Amino acid sequence: MAQMNAEERDQETHAIIGAAMEVHSRLGHGFLESVYQEALALEFGLRGIPFEQQFEARIVYRGDVLHATFRLDFVCFESVIVELKALKNVSPSDDAQCINYLKATGLGRCLLVNFGAPRLEFKRLVLSNRDHHNSKATLDSSS
Repeated sequence: MAQMNAEERDQETHAIIGAAMEVHSRLGHGFLESVYQEALALEFGLRGIPFEQQFEARIVYRGDVLHATFRLDFVCFESVIVELKALKNVSPSDDAQCINYLKATGLGRCLLVNFGAPRLEFKRLVLSNRDHHNSKATLDSSS
């Protein structure tokens, strides 16, 4: 896969956030996460955003692939994890969940999207190769 510059990567996350904003503006807050997930899949399709829903990911521990798996709500553009929530408030444990997903998959970007608040909330978490080894991530929070 060809290397993308930061602007191209940003366009991908902006497209995902735009789709989430459309879903939130049409449905509002107060539904279960599954409702937003189904609506967002439809919106991704309408906008031509490539995605895999309920992506099954494996965990590698000390070089061995574990039998245990976990499911990601979405992987868009083959490189962006989209984790959905429908909570009044997201917590640091939700951030930690995304960071663990980034570490486990080796993907570099995750959008944590919360439909449960009156205004759509989202956080961009980015894990670089250097961060992967040091267990740190950068966070860009918006609402």
